[in-house]
Amino acid sequence: MTHPELARMRDSIDNLDAALIYLLAERFKVTQRVGVLKADLGLPPADPAREEEQIARLRSLASTAGLDPEFAEKFLNFIVAEVVQHHRTIARGGHVG
Repeated sequence: MTHPELARMRDSIDNLDAALIYLLAERFKVTQRVGVLKADLGLPPADPAREEEQIARLRSLASTAGLDPEFAEKFLNFIVAEVVQHHRTIARGGHVG
């Protein structure tokens, strides 16, 4: 039998995980549209200057939120790598699904 407080905390974690998944899905929908626009405009799939700005911004947000900035940077780098791969696929005329 699970302790009631532990069960409540786990329910909260489950809800937060679901929210993260839906937020990531929305983010990827927007970045897919960015990839299509970049391809239409002949822009490169990656934008290192923008990525550096995002990392600095998210490290600052993480620090303010009490989250390890190193973890936040690793997390963003993981997401950005996936987005850039999607943009490369789109640029080659492929579909990201």
